[in-house]
Amino acid sequence: MKLTILGGGGFRVPLVYGALLQDHAEGRVTHVVLHDLDAGRLSAVTRVLAEQAAGVPDAPEVTATTDLDEALRGADFVFSAIRVGGLEGRAHDERVALAEGVLGQETVGAGGIAYGLRTVPVAVGIAQRVARLAPDAWVINFTNPAGLVTEAMSRHLGDRVIGICDSPVGLGRRIARVLGVENPGEAWIDYVGLNHLGWVRGLRVAGRDELPRLLADPDLLGSFEEGKLFGTDWLRSLGAIPNEYLHYYYFNREAVRAYQQAEKTRGAFLHDQQARFYAEMRNPDAPALTVWDRTRAEREATYMAENRESAGAGERDEDDLSGGYERVALALMRAIARDERTTLILNVRNQRTLSVLDAEAVIEVPCLVDANGAHPVTVDPLPDHATGLVCAVKAVEREVLAAAGSGSRATAVKAFALHPLVDSVNVARRLVEGYTEVHPGLAYLR
Repeated sequence: MKLTILGGGGFRVPLVYGALLQDHAEGRVTHVVLHDLDAGRLSAVTRVLAEQAAGVPDAPEVTATTDLDEALRGADFVFSAIRVGGLEGRAHDERVALAEGVLGQETVGAGGIAYGLRTVPVAVGIAQRVARLAPDAWVINFTNPAGLVTEAMSRHLGDRVIGICDSPVGLGRRIARVLGVENPGEAWIDYVGLNHLGWVRGLRVAGRDELPRLLADPDLLGSFEEGKLFGTDWLRSLGAIPNEYLHYYYFNREAVRAYQQAEKTRGAFLHDQQARFYAEMRNPDAPALTVWDRTRAEREATYMAENRESAGAGERDEDDLSGGYERVALALMRAIARDERTTLILNVRNQRTLSVLDAEAVIEVPCLVDANGAHPVTVDPLPDHATGLVCAVKAVEREVLAAAGSGSRATAVKAFALHPLVDSVNVARRLVEGYTEVHPGLAYLR
C-alpha cells in the first residue's frame, strides 16, 4: 500500500513514519513517498526516517520527490501536511495581527484567516490533481486551518478527504487519565464543534457518563491541562471541557497581551528552531534521529507557553509531550484499508449531524470509520453559547472560501471583520493591507 506525504520535508513527518514502523499487520503501508518543494528539507527528513528504520524488518520503503504528479500517481492514501509560506509566513501572520492588537495565532482569529487565504488555493489545486491522478485515493488532511482546508478540498473530493487533528485526542486522553480510566480507547467521548473550536460534553465508560464526577471534584478538575488553563470555576460554569484553543476566545485579552509581551511569537520561535535543525542536518555526520528528537522535545514543551503563562498554568505534564495526530492517521488508514471498524474524532462533512449547519459544512465530531470512510455520529445539539461561536466562525470560513475562489479583496475584508476576535471593520481593512504587503501568495486579492 502506498502512502504519499505532502509536506514530506516537514519536521513532524518522522512521527507518522514512526507509527507506521509499529504496524506489522497484513495490508499495511509498504511504500512512503515524501513530496516537498524543498529538496534540502526532504534530504534531512529522509535521513531521520532511515535511522528510525534501522533494524526494523520490512520497514516501509521511502522515496522522495519534488514532482507532485509523480508523488500522487498510484497513491492509496495521501497525507497532506503542507505549510504555504513556511514558518516565515506564520511569523508574518502573527506580527501583522499583533500590531493591530488582535490575535495572530495560525488557526484562530486574524492569523488563521490569513493562513487560510493563502492555503486554500493551493489545497484546492492539490485536490483537483488527486481527483485526476489518484481518484481512488483517500486524502487525510492535517494542513491548517484543518477544518477550513478540509472543506475546501471536499468540494472536489467529496467524502474522500478527511481532516484530522490531535487536539481532541489529547483532550480525551487527559480527561480519561484523571478519571482513572485504565483503557482510554474504551471510553466514548462526546465531543462536537469545529476544528480548534469544540467541547467535550461527556465521557462514557461502560455506558456511564463520568464527566459529572470530574466537574464535581475541584481537585481533579484542576489537576490537568485544561483545568489549569481555563480555571475550575469556568469549566463548571460551562458544564463541559473546551478544546484548549478556546482559551483564545474565553481569555482573548490576556492571550493577546501575553503574545505581545513575548520575546518571540510562536511562529518566529519555530522558524528559528527548525532553521537550526535543518542547518545541522547539512552535516553528514550529524546523528539525525538524535538531533530531531531533541528538537521535537523542545517544541512540545513550549506549546501554548504564552497561554499557560497568562493563566498561571505552569509547565506541561510529561504525559502530554508525546504526539497524537500520527496515531489518528494510522488508525484512520487501518480502518479504511482493512475495514477495521473504529471510532475517531475527525473533520468531516456535517450531513445531518448539527442542524444549525448545512450538510456540506465540515465539522469535528466522533465518526464511525470503516472501509467506506468516516460517518459522523448523531450528537445532541450544542448549547446556545457554543452554537453562536460555531455559526459565527463557520460563516467566517465561508467568506474565506469565497474570497479564495473569487479573488475579491472586499470579501477578504468581510471575512476578517466578521470574526468574533476582530472588533473593527477598519482593523479588518488594515489587516488585509498588511497581509497583502508581506505575503506574495495573497497577490490574487484584488
